[in-house]
Amino acid sequence: MSEFSVRNFYDELARDYHLIFRDWDASMAHQAGVLGELLGRGLGAGPQRILDCSCGIGTQAIGLASAGHRVVGSDLSPAAAARAAAEAVARGGRLPAAAADMRRLPFADEVFDAIVCADNSLPHLLSGEDLRAALLGMRRVLREDGLLLLTVRDYDEARRTRPTATPPQVSETSAGKVITFQLWHWHEDGERYDLEHFQLVPEENTPDAPDARDTWDTRVRRTTYWALTRSQLTAFVAEAGFADITWHHPESSGFYQPVLTARRGGPDSGSVATGRSVRP
Repeated sequence: MSEFSVRNFYDELARDYHLIFRDWDASMAHQAGVLGELLGRGLGAGPQRILDCSCGIGTQAIGLASAGHRVVGSDLSPAAAARAAAEAVARGGRLPAAAADMRRLPFADEVFDAIVCADNSLPHLLSGEDLRAALLGMRRVLREDGLLLLTVRDYDEARRTRPTATPPQVSETSAGKVITFQLWHWHEDGERYDLEHFQLVPEENTPDAPDARDTWDTRVRRTTYWALTRSQLTAFVAEAGFADITWHHPESSGFYQPVLTARRGGPDSGSVATGRSVRP
C-alpha cells in the first residue's frame, strides 16, 4: 500500500491521535453533526446502519453512534480499532470495531445503508488498482441506493502550491502543551508525497523527575499519500459504480475537509455515473 507501512503509522499514532485536537470530544460531536446532516439529506432521518471503514480511534464513528446510528468500525490498525471500541464504552456507548483492510472488507453484501471513509484515509492507497479495489468493496457492502461519504484534503490547492509543512497545532494536556505538525516531501511525479508526522509531548513530572516538564518527547511517524484532485477522485468513484457524486466544501458544509457524497447505483452502474460539484 505504501513505501512506509500505513498500519505501523496508525498503530504508533493510536495512543496519541486525540492530541491532534484541541478538544477531541467537542470535535467528535461537531463532525457527527455535519456528517449526520449529510446522511439525513441522502437517506432520511434514520437511524442508519453505517460502516466507518477507516474508523481510527473513533472520531467519526463514536459521534455517529452517540447520535443513534448503528455503527460498525473497521481500520487497518488493530491498535486504533481497539482504542475506538474502548473509547465508545468509556462514554457509555458501544462500537463494534475490527482490524480490516478497506481493500478487502470482511462484511456481507449490501448490509449497510452508508459507508464513511473520513480523515483523508483513502489517499493512503497509492495506485489506481488499490483505489478501485477499495471503492468496489465499499459499493459491494452498501445496499442499493446506499450512501458513500468520503472526506479528503483539498489536494487541488496542494497540487498547485506544493506545501512542505503544515502549521503547528497546539493542544493541552495535564503535563502542558502538545505541538503537532507535519513535513511533506513530494515525489517527482508531483502527485504523491511522504509525510513526517511530528508530535512534541511534554514529559510528565514524577518524584524522580520533578522538572520533567522542561523536557520534550519527540514522536515521529512516517507514511505516504496520493494527493488526489477532486476530478481524479470523482472519476474513480464513478468508475466504481456510484452516481449523484457531489462535493461539499468546508465553507458550506462546516466540515474541516471537502466531503464527497455518492449513491450506490444499480447493477448497470459504472463509468456512466455522473459527477457534479457544489462549486467548480
